[in-house]
Amino acid sequence: MTKVIQKHPRPVRVVALGGGTGLSTVLRGLKQYVAQGPENRSKRPISDLAAIVTVTDDGGSSGRLRREYRVLPPGDIRNCMVALSDDEHLLSQLFQYRFPAGPGLGGHTFGNLFLTALTNVTGDFPEAVRLSSGVLAIRGRIFPSTAQNVTLEAELEGGKIVAGETKISRSRRRIERVRLVPRRVRPLPQVLAAIRRADLILVGPGSLYTSLIPNFLVAEVVEVIAHSRATRVYIANLMTQPGETQGYSVADHVRAIDAHAERKLFDAVVVSRAPVSPRIIRRYKAQGAEPVRPSLNELRDMGLTAITGDLLHQHGVVRHDPERLASLLIKEFVDSRSSEK
Repeated sequence: MTKVIQKHPRPVRVVALGGGTGLSTVLRGLKQYVAQGPENRSKRPISDLAAIVTVTDDGGSSGRLRREYRVLPPGDIRNCMVALSDDEHLLSQLFQYRFPAGPGLGGHTFGNLFLTALTNVTGDFPEAVRLSSGVLAIRGRIFPSTAQNVTLEAELEGGKIVAGETKISRSRRRIERVRLVPRRVRPLPQVLAAIRRADLILVGPGSLYTSLIPNFLVAEVVEVIAHSRATRVYIANLMTQPGETQGYSVADHVRAIDAHAERKLFDAVVVSRAPVSPRIIRRYKAQGAEPVRPSLNELRDMGLTAITGDLLHQHGVVRHDPERLASLLIKEFVDSRSSEK
């Protein structure tokens, strides 16, 4: 029987795992439902929103800072902070400001430099994230999945090994498996605590092998999610990625996560039912991408509840609409679920 959230007299605790623009989209939509202060807890359905962010990025500004200053890659975490910020204008624009191309600062964002400097001042990246979050007055909490400096490694079809998220993303060969180097990675205690207390755990959308699965290569994170009483939801990607998930259905995405976690993790899957415009499909097809097949019957055969909705935002590129996605998540997994787990 699919687990669902009981009708709580109190707001629920939500944990979202991922990386890249997908996680930021989820957070941007959900923040409007987060209670701010004890006096508002009865008025908003989310009492706590925690984001757990993968830290394997090695490209662009994040990669340069990582190599030069031995800090965790700040880019995805910076994007999550801006997404959760109460004020997505002045301070958020400052954090997202990218210095023009050139020597020295060229290509870096102010937020990445701020997090790197604060890490050097405090000697602790997670503490720098906490303090930076206070500057932006974010509605939620953000944690790296681990404080260790890890590298993502992929085994491609044919047995070739590729190290580094950037090289993996550029490869056009099918990915057989990914792993972290070093293999044994410790999560932050705050990450495990947030998952244990969660009522709703969200995974995705995001690049399957480089943004989502790295979170499930931390053994203790998998164990805590597997034994959680929370409703565990995968938010399906809209488009495939060349090489990485070419030809994948939604069910294929779920099976890949389960294979790396070495167990079934999800209770439900959220799938967008809105069609992508033919013009945009042609543009993506020229790059080797296509809409992800919903495979609703396969999902049901796997024992998963499939929730569908019009979640599409398409203006040149295909993205989830943050407001519609958040509204669906609240309706299906918070407001309307009152039966027993």
